[in-house]
Amino acid sequence: MDKHSSWISKRLENSGPVTFSAYCIAAAFGTYFCMYAFRKPFTAATYEDTVWLGIGFKTILVAAQVAGYTLSKFVGIKVVSEMPARYRAVSILGLIAIAEVALLLFAITPPPWNFVWLFVNGLPLGMVFGLVLGFLEGRRMTELLSAGLCASFILSSGFVKSVGRALIQNHGIDPYWMPFVTGLVFVVPLVIFVGLLSQIPPPSATDEQLRTKRQPMNSRDRRSFARRHAFGLIGLLSIYVLLTIVRSIRDDFAVEIWRDLGVADEPDVFARSEFWVMIGVVLISGLTITIKSNRIAFLTSIGLLCAGFAVVLGAIWGHQTGRLSPMPFMVLLGFGMYVPYVAFHTTVFERMLAAFRETGTIGYLMYLADAVGYLGYVAVMVFRNTTSGQGNLLNLMTWTSVAVSCISTAIAILLAWHFWLKIPKTCAAADDLGAANELPPTNELPAANELPAANES
Repeated sequence: MDKHSSWISKRLENSGPVTFSAYCIAAAFGTYFCMYAFRKPFTAATYEDTVWLGIGFKTILVAAQVAGYTLSKFVGIKVVSEMPARYRAVSILGLIAIAEVALLLFAITPPPWNFVWLFVNGLPLGMVFGLVLGFLEGRRMTELLSAGLCASFILSSGFVKSVGRALIQNHGIDPYWMPFVTGLVFVVPLVIFVGLLSQIPPPSATDEQLRTKRQPMNSRDRRSFARRHAFGLIGLLSIYVLLTIVRSIRDDFAVEIWRDLGVADEPDVFARSEFWVMIGVVLISGLTITIKSNRIAFLTSIGLLCAGFAVVLGAIWGHQTGRLSPMPFMVLLGFGMYVPYVAFHTTVFERMLAAFRETGTIGYLMYLADAVGYLGYVAVMVFRNTTSGQGNLLNLMTWTSVAVSCISTAIAILLAWHFWLKIPKTCAAADDLGAANELPPTNELPAANELPAANES
């Protein structure tokens, strides 16, 4: 720890795992929760008063923001993976400030031309997640910390929609001004949480022993990693693309889907459904920290993908046969989608790096996945509106979910077999050695040169 570190950082460095984890989860959850107030509130409005080029304006706005968000992910492959830790916090605040200015310009620019500002809004926001995740990765408790972070985008998406609907219905805020006003509500808590996030100390020597050292990756490092793991990466990215498409349909068109389900326009329905999804997903994802072996944990995460898709198919079967009413259907559907989606953020890439003893950063893998995932979602939105018009969004989500679940399950089974053969068996022995050392709280850690190397087991 640097001699100029704040007293909060020093206290965290010497704290026990429970205190340290609670602090990190609160700071990361709060930061990303607030970020969603600058990204998702516009989806709480329907914008049915405007049609442009024969396309509903809501779809144009969603596609515009996702296009900017997608481009941001491609930029983030380089920016996030190369970002020095000392610049992360100020970068988060700067990026979100740009997004809020874009929402102001969205409000004062006449439609339909204001769609351009949602493209601009998405450009900076796509890099925030990787910067927040950079504070959490490469630690013994990373799955638990990342699960807390992922809980934010599950719960916050529904929460800010509820805030947006309340601003429109209860306070008479114009739908075009509502996104900017929602962002203003969250400015102060955002600054506070980012300040807390910036105090988190870097991974300890024990963390690096158990999960490998995490460091920025230049273009040569990224190309080399991609070549070494080409087959597995292509399979994982294929699943992630499909997941991103179906999850985004459910999220971005939640207002319309709930209406198709026959539920009245209730502002709190979004927050209520996503709260239960969050609880279930966080519990499942956080439990993976109990698996010491990186090899077994990584293979288990592949199994979690299949389990999530099975829940999706079960939820759709229950709704189609009349056994599930709208709320349980949407909760189970969301749970099934988010279990594999969150597994990528908490376990799949984290344990992949650890199992193969790769140095680098999870930011590279997440941004590679997000870039192709959101690009696929934009393609689906364009295809939908050029072939079938607006259509019934409930049917679109339902049958897309069925197709995604079946295809992704087949790919996941193939990947499980591939990685079972490819991951070195020796990594399990190295994991056992690290677990045997049981180096407890950070204030009792031995020096890095006192730790046995993984290949000495």
